[in-house]
Amino acid sequence: MSILGVPSIFLKHFWTIKITLIPLRRTRMESSGETTRISIVDGTIDPPPAPVRTTRRTEKAPLLQRKLFSSLGGLNGIINNPEQSGYTEFGNSTSSNSGGASTSSSSSRTLGTFAGVFCPVALSMFSALLFLRVGFIVGNAGLLWTLGQFVIAYSILTFTVFSICAISTNGAVEGGGAYFMISRTLGPEFGGAIGALFIVANIVSSALYITGCVEGIVDNFGPHGSVGDFIPNNQWWRFLYCSGLNCLNLVVCLIGASLFAKTSVAILTIVGVCLLSVFASYFQHGDFEVEFPSNPNDTGLFTGFNGTTLDQNLHSNYTVDYTSGQQVNFAIVFGVLFSGVTGIMAGANMSGELKVPGKSIPKGTLSAVGFTFVVYVLLSILTAATCQKVLLQNDFIFMMKINFWPYFVTVGIMTATFSASLSNLIGASRVLEAVAKDDIFGSMLRSVTKGTTESGNPVVAVLLCFFFVEMFLLIGALNVIAQLNSVLFLLSYFAMNLACLGLELASAPNFRPAFKYFSAHTASIGLVGTLVMMFVINAIYASMSIIACLVLVILLHLFSPSKSANWGSISQALIFHQVRKYLLLLDSRKDHVKFWRPHMLLLVANPRGCSPLINFVNDLKKSGLYVLGHVQTGDFDSMDSDPMDNYVHWLNVVDHLKVKAFINLTVARTVREGMHHLVRISGLGAMRPNTIVFGFHDELVPVDFFVNKGSDRFKDHFPLRAPDNKLVMEEWIDMVKDVIRMNKNAVIVRGMNNFDKNLISKTRNMFIDVWPINFFSGDANSLMDTTSLFLLQLACILNMVSSWKHLTLRVFLCFTNNTDQNREEAADREAELRRMLQILRIKARIVVVPWENVLNLQVSSGEPMVDSSPQWPVNTIKKRYIEGVNGMVREHSISTAVTFMYLPEPPLDSRDYLDYYARLKNMTEGVEPCLLVHGVSPVTSTSI
Repeated sequence: MSILGVPSIFLKHFWTIKITLIPLRRTRMESSGETTRISIVDGTIDPPPAPVRTTRRTEKAPLLQRKLFSSLGGLNGIINNPEQSGYTEFGNSTSSNSGGASTSSSSSRTLGTFAGVFCPVALSMFSALLFLRVGFIVGNAGLLWTLGQFVIAYSILTFTVFSICAISTNGAVEGGGAYFMISRTLGPEFGGAIGALFIVANIVSSALYITGCVEGIVDNFGPHGSVGDFIPNNQWWRFLYCSGLNCLNLVVCLIGASLFAKTSVAILTIVGVCLLSVFASYFQHGDFEVEFPSNPNDTGLFTGFNGTTLDQNLHSNYTVDYTSGQQVNFAIVFGVLFSGVTGIMAGANMSGELKVPGKSIPKGTLSAVGFTFVVYVLLSILTAATCQKVLLQNDFIFMMKINFWPYFVTVGIMTATFSASLSNLIGASRVLEAVAKDDIFGSMLRSVTKGTTESGNPVVAVLLCFFFVEMFLLIGALNVIAQLNSVLFLLSYFAMNLACLGLELASAPNFRPAFKYFSAHTASIGLVGTLVMMFVINAIYASMSIIACLVLVILLHLFSPSKSANWGSISQALIFHQVRKYLLLLDSRKDHVKFWRPHMLLLVANPRGCSPLINFVNDLKKSGLYVLGHVQTGDFDSMDSDPMDNYVHWLNVVDHLKVKAFINLTVARTVREGMHHLVRISGLGAMRPNTIVFGFHDELVPVDFFVNKGSDRFKDHFPLRAPDNKLVMEEWIDMVKDVIRMNKNAVIVRGMNNFDKNLISKTRNMFIDVWPINFFSGDANSLMDTTSLFLLQLACILNMVSSWKHLTLRVFLCFTNNTDQNREEAADREAELRRMLQILRIKARIVVVPWENVLNLQVSSGEPMVDSSPQWPVNTIKKRYIEGVNGMVREHSISTAVTFMYLPEPPLDSRDYLDYYARLKNMTEGVEPCLLVHGVSPVTSTSI
């Protein structure tokens, strides 16, 4: 069964992909005979369109007049139709012209495999190498090394083509070719950087090939030319000839892709005929001498097929290049060879004009690579078997002189170089258009997007590229940067292999290329090969190109309007793959206390009212796990929508506050029940919270911390709660008790509303205070229990953060000095504390505080100082004693940035909750900010 001629199996695989077909396929309704449109997306049937009156074209305008001016005339349509600007991704096309008729993005796709891919790739890989450099390579490297170099070069190119084929057959490919594939895989920053360098490479290549074409024209038709003396020759005349050829390229590009395809096919046909004449010339009988261009008195011998000649040409014999005076070596020969065959992207650059890019790019590119490889191998063997080595080393255009009609080679040189320059110009314009439509460089290139015709021809991009080619022609000395040009091409191939290797290593289920000969091994070989070739050709240029690419990546990451474009960057897939792998390796059974770090779960009612607390806990986590947990209370069945839809807004909060935190949201009937959810399900594997942080239950009115600049996007989210809509005290204490029962460390934070981190970072002589004593037991000797050590650990961690390093950590030691024995015990405890801090590597100042006056408010003289239970019953703790403790702490906290205090365990009997809460409130009143801490597991280690 099929729908609109599309097999049902196709629809089965692609039904879930949101696509738009414009114009929609038409089918006849058998009942009415009317034309009807059926939407594949939603299955709806549109009413038949109004009849459209058509007129038959009868004018007989010349091709240039009709196509050029109709192409330019389409500019008005695109400028007045802004919906067509903006680059599409994976088949999403735009529609609706001014007349209301639908237009298809495929209407501008006119090229098939042969004209759109095979011809441009074959011509680009022939370029000047085919007729001008084969003798140079064979004469210096020898036949064996020449064949070896071709095998190496083509192996690297073939593996890179495999990567191109894999990406191009894994989804719809829009215009932009290599840039589109790289940017949609590696992201806008890397894609934009490679795209910019690729545009420069194509522009310089176009100028280089135009220069080569002009040199061929002057050498044949200029003064002392081999054909005749028909044209003048000097620097400015050459520039004029180059400009003329550049203008011819411009005209072809302005007419559009169809003329380019016809031109490419015609030029490849001409080059093929010239190539056949060269092959035929090798089969001439007899031998004859050929004069050297550098010295006509010296000659080399064309021997015809001769075993001795072949034997002499088997091995390498590097000499001096007669055109430059430079000593030739393996790297130079291989650089010349490789730089001549780097045109494998010529077909991919035309992806926007190809009817079926996913089919044409692999087929056309691979067949062109195979065809040119066979041609070069045959040409090398025939050359080595018929021409003396001295001839090959001293006459690079020997093919013209041994040809039975030399003009064949002349025509071949000029057409091959001209076609390569045309291919590079049109490729540069298409990539420039794609980069502009993606808004990678912002306003710098936005004018380019307004200059695309209705048929899809990027006129403004073509004109810009033409202008830059003209500038490079005016600069001259293009041979100096020829190697840099090859390196830039190789850099783009490196990125292509990197993109494919990343997709393969990420094991993304949606990476299912139809091209089956690709693997991680082929991508790796292509990756390493292109990188090595960059440095073989020119190590300095390779280093400069890589540095330029990295600088562009950084600049685009910081300033590009498209830096947040959601194109599905491969980095996210690779990160997921690696994180998953290492999370499985992280075994909670192998945890050791010396590698302990705080994994924080901060319970947040509303981020609008607790931004300072979120920032503070971010400093306290010490590269540990940090989770912001929120409980939405209510009955899920009665809710209109899922409250978890706010998840994106919470992520925006994390970005706004610049904290390194995860978000975990849940729905529960009560906050306490929701807290159980969060404590148990937060984290993954061995990475789970071990410390739960609460805000203190107080009567303060919520403060809006999102009123500052940059918080406008939250104005419709996170409304502040009403003062009477808060957690009840009993449930809050139950939550603290539950956390301890779940064997999690508990931290209660009070007084963060007035916390100013910027003020602390600028102020000197401030302190981080630690009171490692349970004031609900009066035991001043409890310095070594779990909670006291946990207090010291958290304070030390905070003091290690860069913005808190300048603060001094103080540890308070309470003692009674009413007797000599007490004073001796206090001295011993101070020495013990100092020794403990030294063992734990905690740099802190010990402050000894006499507190017998405070303690006497709870324990009368003569009574034992410590009760037999872990702490006094809450209802026996006197208010005046707690107020005395509060006064003592406040007296020593005048210059304190934050205070850490011991959190007593909540009472088991809920009837004591009110007293417990009252004592905590009285003890911490005015001590802001203050952290009440209760530890349940060892967190310090003295081992190495």
